[in-house]
Amino acid sequence: MSAVILNAVSLGLLWAVMTAGVFISYRVLGMADLSAEGTITLGASVAARLMTLESGAVNPYLATLLAMLAGMLAGAVTGLLHTKLKIPALLAGILVMTALYSVNIRIMGKATISLLRMDTIFSLAAEATGLEQRLVVLIAGALITALVLWLLYIFFGTELGSAIRATGNNDKMIRALGMNTDTAIVLGLMISNGLISLAGALIAQNQSFSDIQMGIGSIVIGLASLIIGEVLFGKRTFGIRLVAIAFGAVIYRIIIAFVIELGMEPTDLRLFTAITVAIALSLPLLKKKICKKFGRYPVTEEDLK
Repeated sequence: MSAVILNAVSLGLLWAVMTAGVFISYRVLGMADLSAEGTITLGASVAARLMTLESGAVNPYLATLLAMLAGMLAGAVTGLLHTKLKIPALLAGILVMTALYSVNIRIMGKATISLLRMDTIFSLAAEATGLEQRLVVLIAGALITALVLWLLYIFFGTELGSAIRATGNNDKMIRALGMNTDTAIVLGLMISNGLISLAGALIAQNQSFSDIQMGIGSIVIGLASLIIGEVLFGKRTFGIRLVAIAFGAVIYRIIIAFVIELGMEPTDLRLFTAITVAIALSLPLLKKKICKKFGRYPVTEEDLK
């Protein structure tokens, strides 16, 4: 059981990077960006392809960085479709997600690339430290997640970061102040998809393969992790919300590991995830109804947190 929990925590920390990207688009910008399902595969595809080039494999660290940059480019396309061509955000994300399926196939040249017996950032770290690779994944995942969340906290405290946050809260007010909301949206989506693509590259190296189908349902997994973290930790400050991302992703993976141990079929996990998200999203309404029934109505904003 300890091995199951260790693997769940390690995988949860890698998915926390993806959840951070979903947090930026869904919570900070207030957009439902479905291109995430394509960009997580894009990150895995770019990293895997570069690491297995017959003409000369690219260093895993450089391949991971280039995978993140590819995700940022995809995010820029989504942002430009939305801001310049005035395509609704949901539809722009769907268009990019659809296009990325073909792009990812082109990059990989086939549906799956195996990374078995290939150098990855985790295998190289294991050789350098002499630790077991699953422990390296745990430590590296914790360090990468902590670094990503810390950098996000620093960035969103700057003037530019605050402008992006304000755009998601009230874009009309920001435009009235003379700020360019289009730039803020495009930059926010670039950061979001860059992180999601980074997570794809890390997950592919952890599981030793990149597959064209690995992004299906990833947006729901990200939302489930995000909402679980918010339910447990609340939304009091921006820093707490960032910390909640990591814990939410880890807790979600532990829950998934336990339900599999209890006998749930892996094919039912997407149904379980969808139900979990639906319940978590309905909690504020349920809380409002309970407060109303027991004489605490009208409900204050604090009650809905």
